[in-house]
This record gives sequence, structure tokens and C-alpha cells, in this order.
Amino acid sequence: QVQPVESGGGLVQAGGSLRLSCAASGRTFSSCPMGWFRQAPGNEREIVAALRWSGATPYYADSVKGQFTISRENAKNTVYLQMNSLKPEDTAVYCCAVKSAFSGSYYYSTDYDYWGQGTQVTVSS
Repeated sequence: QVQPVESGGGLVQAGGSLRLSCAASGRTFSSCPMGWFRQAPGNEREIVAALRWSGATPYYADSVKGQFTISRENAKNTVYLQMNSLKPEDTAVYCCAVKSAFSGSYYYSTDYDYWGQGTQVTVSS
């Protein structure tokens, strides 16, 4: 059973930084996309960033370009999200997602097969 597990969320002041981690157990995903999504209250789930494999060109939502950095460590089946210059509007539950196939789209939540429980990120003004 594949189970991504996130960690690293919390409460931070505006302008601060957080680093989220997501470890996926159950099988190896070195060639499969891993991504981060977020959902704020009353909003749809949206993609934040995704990465096909370590060293590939990352995808970022326009709202986080230059602010967030996604990376992954294949040996640990882990993906990270470094979030800098955080703003109150970044407040959301952040979820890690893993796609079981290495090909095809990886921009939409429906492209992914395995989801973590999510971790709360709260940015105070």
C-alpha cells in the first residue's frame, strides 16, 4: 500500500519560510511525478508545484514562481517544498501527491493516484 506522509507544516509570520517534506512508502517512484497541491477554505484544490523526476524542470503555479522550490530525493522516495517569503494568502492545507505512471499529464489533481493526509500551513500577517 502506497502512503505519502507529509511533515513540516505549521504557523509562521508573513515573510517567513517553511519546508515541507513528503515521504512515499510502498514502492519506488524515482521516474514518476510527485507534486504538491493546496486547498484553502472555500477554494478549490490547486496545484502548487510538481516534478517529474530529480533533475527535471519543475512546474510551478504562477502564484508561487520565484517563491517556492520543489525538489526530490529519489533514494528516500521523498519530495520537498521550500516555501519562502510566505504571505497570508499561502495559508492552506498542503497535500503531497504521487502519480503511479511516469508518462502523461501531471498538472491536475486527477492525474495523481496517491495522496497524503495533508499538512496545515498558516501564515499570520
